[in-house]
Amino acid sequence: MLRRNLRHARRYPALTFSTIAIPVIFLLLFVYVFGGTLGNGLGGVTGGRAEYANYVVPGILIMGVAGAAQGTAIGIAMDMTKGIIARFRTMAIFRPSVLTGHVLGSVIQTMLSLLVVVAISLAVGFRPNATAIEWLAAAGVLVMITVAVVWLSVALGMVTKSVETASNLPMPLLLLPFMGSGFVPTESMPVAMRWFADYQPFTPVIETLRGLLLGTGIGGDAWLAAGWSLVIGVVGFVWALRLYNRDPTA
Repeated sequence: MLRRNLRHARRYPALTFSTIAIPVIFLLLFVYVFGGTLGNGLGGVTGGRAEYANYVVPGILIMGVAGAAQGTAIGIAMDMTKGIIARFRTMAIFRPSVLTGHVLGSVIQTMLSLLVVVAISLAVGFRPNATAIEWLAAAGVLVMITVAVVWLSVALGMVTKSVETASNLPMPLLLLPFMGSGFVPTESMPVAMRWFADYQPFTPVIETLRGLLLGTGIGGDAWLAAGWSLVIGVVGFVWALRLYNRDPTA
């Protein structure tokens, strides 16, 4: 199942391209169009565009993770609507492998896409001061939240009745980095918006990545990031498994 999904990714590169293109477009937009003004408001040593490039990259990486959910939901919806799952049911294969193949393939695809995003971020001025261990820890955080989001997107792809709906259902995930600390500090937001931004799932993940890569304080954000990832992953896994077991076309 994993090999099948990796072959699909190679044969249909449009989804992989969109996973890279969306965060890169927002990176270039915010760094080169808004970065000069927003960077001055951060109060750092250098200020301006260079300061903002360092600030925004963790949020951009999470946007890349959220964007991967769309491709996963589309792939699952295509399998569910075209009847291939019914054929798999007749074969001597481990039943959950149909879902885990999608998950593992999406995680691998997302990690490769994020490597490209990091390379482009370095080219536009991102200057992390992380050690090798901190880079590994940051990669672990990205894998952790990616697995959780992908399992949720598997459930979203199965709950829909068409590929078109599956492509739209995960779209709110792309908004969460904007409604958190991904692009501006939450302290600059109105009280009600700041409350939501501080307690939504992606903010502690972004702050953990920022702390690991740039040496800012992490505090309890690492535990919150792990907790949110666990909750999202478990909910997505249980939901997807129930939908898979009861779906009449499966």
